[in-house]
Amino acid sequence: MSDTHYTKTAHELGDDLRSGAVTATSLMESQLARIDDVDGKTQAYVEVWKNEALERAGVIDNELKQGNDPGPLAGIPIGLKDNLCTTIGTTTCASQILKGFESPYDATVVTKMKDAGGIFTGKLNMDEFAMGSSTENSSIQKTCNPWDLGRVPGGSSGGAAASVAAHEAVISIGSDTGGSIRQPAAFCGCVGLKPTYGRVSRFGVVAFASSLDQIGPFTKDVEDCALMMNVLSGQDPYDATSADIEVPDYRESLKQGVDGLTVGLPKEFYTDSLNDEMRGLIDKAVDVLKGQGANVVEVSLPHSDYGIAVYYIIATAEASANLARFDGVRYGFRHPDAKNVDEMYRMSKSEGYGQEVQRRIMLGTYVLSSGYYDAYYLKAQKVRALIRQDFDKAFEQCDVIVTPTTPTAAFEFGAKVDDPMEMYLNDIYTSTANLAGVPGISIPCGLTENKLPAGLQIIGKPFAEADLFRTAYAYEQNRGFDMGDAPVA
Repeated sequence: MSDTHYTKTAHELGDDLRSGAVTATSLMESQLARIDDVDGKTQAYVEVWKNEALERAGVIDNELKQGNDPGPLAGIPIGLKDNLCTTIGTTTCASQILKGFESPYDATVVTKMKDAGGIFTGKLNMDEFAMGSSTENSSIQKTCNPWDLGRVPGGSSGGAAASVAAHEAVISIGSDTGGSIRQPAAFCGCVGLKPTYGRVSRFGVVAFASSLDQIGPFTKDVEDCALMMNVLSGQDPYDATSADIEVPDYRESLKQGVDGLTVGLPKEFYTDSLNDEMRGLIDKAVDVLKGQGANVVEVSLPHSDYGIAVYYIIATAEASANLARFDGVRYGFRHPDAKNVDEMYRMSKSEGYGQEVQRRIMLGTYVLSSGYYDAYYLKAQKVRALIRQDFDKAFEQCDVIVTPTTPTAAFEFGAKVDDPMEMYLNDIYTSTANLAGVPGISIPCGLTENKLPAGLQIIGKPFAEADLFRTAYAYEQNRGFDMGDAPVA
């Protein structure tokens, strides 16, 4: 086997494993060696599960030798964001308040991937409790962008994006509350999907904002993304918000093409706030879709200007409720010097939470407080309904909406960490999809002059991920260039 076999896609490796061209054990050995070689530079992983991964690979090899099919992900190395509960290792959300926490159960998506034959390589770094756009808010370490180690990988799923871009995992799993899969996918030059709210179970993901959170994959190409959604999707009795809607075979939609498909360009997203270089790359991507027979129309999302404000009211309000459970009583960090219950609460939270998490808890508590609830939270929910209606009206004119994923390429460490509002604006093109509950995918659409990846975002109707895949695949197969590997790779 080639020492660089892990650079292949999951669907290519699946064929190799079933044909006997490679074994799960040899693939995993090379993948773990790759992590040893590269992770000192990227710092994508917070835990690597070498023994467990090799043991699992041996089980997969035995299944294949006996002529059994272990599943569509048989032998594939998969990294997990550190907010997914697993019975292996710890689940800390990159926070000191959960340092050393061992989950008694697996998240539903973890169980599904395990049942499909996937092998987990370890836990990946993230912004603490998924609050951030650069992974600079991790309490553990700083993850670097494989395209430029002096720049951020995006966030909050920065470790997940960096691991795929640096070939430290064939696939990784992240969560997206306001853009936390799509933005780092754009920054690191990989494919990242936020499914429709309810398409994938949230059971076992440590909650940030329960009405916004969704779990999704990072992959090397669109076909792998479709393969992963076949595994992850479906109703779950443990998650009351998961939808009992039939899941199609997403791989069947890939080659349907876009001839006759109508692509909407929201005029509110193509303004002076969009970097000229990014605008040029997006325009070229739209031209590729036109060349494949897609119709392009202008649409309007008139309330999108309020998206960031609405998102940061609703998300912080839900976070203040969800994070109240981490108080030093039942699990997680308890301050050793606390002399009574009041001190235990105050000291444990003050020392256990990072600055950004504390900021968002305080903001959320404020907007939910008596006298301010109607002015902030209730009004935000009303505007959220208007944003959802905007998407409904836009989709009366088009099948998918195409936008930039981010206003700029990856920025340097420290460039925005001292200005929360500047950091929050990284979600300007992604947060409205979470508020509306619609699916969105980011796919690489070229490199800037500084050789940094740019992302094309495609947004679809609720539960119409198949339209995203056919559009993204048509673009990927006809864009006329290969992104190549990140320099660290």
